[in-house]
Amino acid sequence: MTLKLRRASARVTITTDDLYFISMAAQQLGMHPQTLRKYERLGLIRPTRTIGSVRVYSRDEIERLRTIKYLVDELGINLAGVQRLLSVADAVGRLRPLAEEAAARADARRRLLQELDRIDSLLGR
Repeated sequence: MTLKLRRASARVTITTDDLYFISMAAQQLGMHPQTLRKYERLGLIRPTRTIGSVRVYSRDEIERLRTIKYLVDELGINLAGVQRLLSVADAVGRLRPLAEEAAARADARRRLLQELDRIDSLLGR
């Protein structure tokens, strides 16, 4: 089965094997669908939408939601803290390939330093 999706201004067709509708995602995560909508409003997640504007979640988004759930439920971190931690985690994810490249190229070292500065600013330093 295939599904037509829109992401930003582009339309794509993909298989549904790795996609979950909001009700399926909420059930799998043990969350209420309204919680997923709230996380989207806060910018913690960005589910893809079908042409008819139905939210669908990829496996990566499900994993991100699991991380959010863990941070909130198990560690007691509020949503502002979760936003900050996810921003830092995203920055670290961008740093990994730059760090591998940095030894060989000057422009990669410059981008690496920019990302480190960005992490510092996210941490309020």
